[in-house]
Amino acid sequence: MSIAILTGPPVPGSPLEGDLRSLGFDVRTPSEAQDTAALLAAVPAGERVAVVDPRFVGHVHTLRLALTDPRFAAASVPGALTAKPEARASLAWALTAVPEGAESLPDRIAGALEADGTAVHRPELGSLVGTVPADDAARVDAQAAVAAVDDEAVRLRSAVKARDGFFTTFCISPYSRYIARWCARRGFTPNQVTTASLLTALIAAGCAATGTRGGFIAAGALLIFSFVLDCTDGQLARYSLQYSTLGAWLDATFDRAKEYAYYAGLAIGATRGGDDVWALALGAMVLQTCRHVVDFSFNEANHDATANTSPTAALSDRLDSVGWTVWVRRMIVLPIGERWAMIAVLTAATTPRITFYALLIGCAFAACYTTAGRVLRSLTRRAQRTDRAARALADLADSGPIAELVARAMGRLKGLPPYGSRALIAAEGAVLLTAAAWFLPFGSLWTVAAAAFYAVGSGVAVALPLKGALDWLVPPVFRAAEYGTVLILAAKSGVDGALPAAFGLVAAVAYHHYDTVYRIRGGTGAPPRWLVRTAGGHEGRTLVVVALAAVLGTRNTDFTVALAVLAVAVALVVLGESIRFWVSSGAPAVHDEGEPA
Repeated sequence: MSIAILTGPPVPGSPLEGDLRSLGFDVRTPSEAQDTAALLAAVPAGERVAVVDPRFVGHVHTLRLALTDPRFAAASVPGALTAKPEARASLAWALTAVPEGAESLPDRIAGALEADGTAVHRPELGSLVGTVPADDAARVDAQAAVAAVDDEAVRLRSAVKARDGFFTTFCISPYSRYIARWCARRGFTPNQVTTASLLTALIAAGCAATGTRGGFIAAGALLIFSFVLDCTDGQLARYSLQYSTLGAWLDATFDRAKEYAYYAGLAIGATRGGDDVWALALGAMVLQTCRHVVDFSFNEANHDATANTSPTAALSDRLDSVGWTVWVRRMIVLPIGERWAMIAVLTAATTPRITFYALLIGCAFAACYTTAGRVLRSLTRRAQRTDRAARALADLADSGPIAELVARAMGRLKGLPPYGSRALIAAEGAVLLTAAAWFLPFGSLWTVAAAAFYAVGSGVAVALPLKGALDWLVPPVFRAAEYGTVLILAAKSGVDGALPAAFGLVAAVAYHHYDTVYRIRGGTGAPPRWLVRTAGGHEGRTLVVVALAAVLGTRNTDFTVALAVLAVAVALVVLGESIRFWVSSGAPAVHDEGEPA
């Protein structure tokens, strides 16, 4: 159990001890002021400890924010300080080194910790109260301020993300926050709600796979309900501060699994009705994944860049200061809320083909809008990108053994292409490869040659650090080339089952690429090199698929079998390592505060 140490005798009539116990703390009070250090030393090393001024006046949620958030090693509000096991040594030192002063002891300890280089999280309280009154009059005023603010209403509001799409903000969050509170009061965890959301989406996909009008209507309704639960899990995490590394990973991963499983369900249902839309389903997954990679790459390239300003960014900030433009700009990028609502309504009211056409048109427009804006920002921005950003882009590139070998060889040569040409080199190889796959006969050896050129060009593109203005485009170009080639070859093959098998392969590879992003965001770096090499890297997998098309494409269903075997092999390798990593990971528990596209 977590331990809360009061630094003196409790104030008569104060609810502080009861509030701390309601938050799961065992409250201890020293008989003498100098006994605080002894009480701290007696707390087991693996326990969280809090130091609280007995004069503290404030809301319970103020204490909850300061003392129970698992994401931070140390946190503080006026009159209260907490330290997780990893910050206990610093806390013990600060308690002995803290200077005398008029401030309360927890506040002085927090100042000493920060002066020593220990990060102390200080949550924004807004209208919540947290203070240490200096006298009785101030105490009465503080108590009146506490009574004037509805602690529970603030807690409910703060459960909702600061940035969300229009549909989520106005059609889901007004009631999903109350579902989150209901779940909290009954002991449900965010991970349980996340899992329920996944199961609901899978059932929706199963309903869509029936190919009946009743199945499509049920699928649309269940997809919306799955999204409600998807919003609820994050709101439950914020409402009860139940953050976890595993939960953050599950939330992000399941969102992609739900959407892409639903695409597959729609494609199966359409096939049962005599309409083969697997190419559209795979195209939607390719487009959506490439959109995300554009977002991830741009953000990683620029989030810690210095001199990071541009006229385009300034214009964007001005537009965001006008109420109606904020919602328009959020809606036209078709974020997950708007997208799932559109898919659900079209599924229930139209056909899978119409649903996929609308999805492809909407996502293509959103992709062009966001990518064009980011290209303009990059070209007009004076920014110096860091080694860390270059490393992140290299990890997102997912270069395998062939590209590594070429990059190493190029590194020994003089006269490497300049920084600014990285994206151009990658794009040249990608365009040549996809054009060959599209225009040349299926199984042509010239397409194999184009794939070999692409693999070599991929190594040249990453031979130098990706620090150019447009080098963040390298990973999405590689994704578009790999996924697009698989889609084109499967569609042109004319082999039964090739497109569903290709869907499975792209889904497995996309999972690996999303997993790379989530690891980088968690601060643990990319997946281990052995995993990337074993999976072949983007250029190795592409070359293998093109070679398989050349060798097996005319042999009945052999190409389908080969794609399915490759999909299973990649899925087993990347899923096994990913699950092992996240279950045992020490990555920080971070929940995305903005709505992903």
